[in-house]
Amino acid sequence: QVQLVESGGGLVQPGGSLRLSCAASGNIFSITRMGWYRQAPGKERELVATITSGGSENYKESVKGRFTISRDNAKNTVYLQMNSLKPEDTAVYYCNGEVHYFSDYAAQEIEYDYWGQGTQVTVSS
Repeated sequence: QVQLVESGGGLVQPGGSLRLSCAASGNIFSITRMGWYRQAPGKERELVATITSGGSENYKESVKGRFTISRDNAKNTVYLQMNSLKPEDTAVYYCNGEVHYFSDYAAQEIEYDYWGQGTQVTVSS
């Protein structure tokens, strides 16, 4: 009933920029919290940035000043603008949403944590 679709990843040189987007679809009432996480090979998934429905932002310390998270509530979409990219930013980036949606089976509102499929970001010369 709910799907998160990511886009915008790719290969860039150090110092370059990328803009990731994640659009949620389905019988959605609201998404209270949306965010981006990343996972490099052999490492655990880590938080990059989150934003609440009220616009409160939270960032991993190493990306502060370089990354900016934003959302469009009307489109159920979250963005991550990444500037001054470094090789250590290389990872698969995953979109996450705490989604309130309507369940056709239960015929009522349900809350669940959803993840996107991931998009590869590679920063290399």
